Amino acid sequence: MSRRSWPFLLGGLLVALLLAGVVSNYASSHPDGLDSSLLKGCTVNADDEITGGSCPAQQAKNHELADSPLADYGVRGVGNDFLSTGLSGVLGVLLTFAVGGGLFWLARRRTPARAGSTGGVASTGPAGVGPTGPETGAEAGPASAASTGGPGASRSTGDR
Repeated sequence: MSRRSWPFLLGGLLVALLLAGVVSNYASSHPDGLDSSLLKGCTVNADDEITGGSCPAQQAKNHELADSPLADYGVRGVGNDFLSTGLSGVLGVLLTFAVGGGLFWLARRRTPARAGSTGGVASTGPAGVGPTGPETGAEAGPASAASTGGPGASRSTGDR
């Protein structure tokens, strides 16, 4: 990763942490579209408890992970709702960042090995011409020798 992309990455992470840790506490507590559509046909009180009627929300059950540490947009064991919601958001952002960063790190494009590290001859020009000029048979690597018909050149199957 280039040095120019680090400030952008860290700035994005900071904005995500700020939104998850602080702004998420000011999200609407009223039901969203799915919740309100499931409540159609029922009457609810001020605490959003079903008091009568018939609707799909009456069939709702607790999720298998309802007792998990980060269930219901909060952290279990933290008594302050504002802090619990903010901490849950921050932990979610950090976990997502870590998993995503790890996946990008695994899938990153690796740079090719440098010429001196593999023992091969680097060629930047046409076949038989090295980075400093024309190569002779003794200085030529396997690729340039084969392409110019020099010593060690491979033959095609039609030449045999």
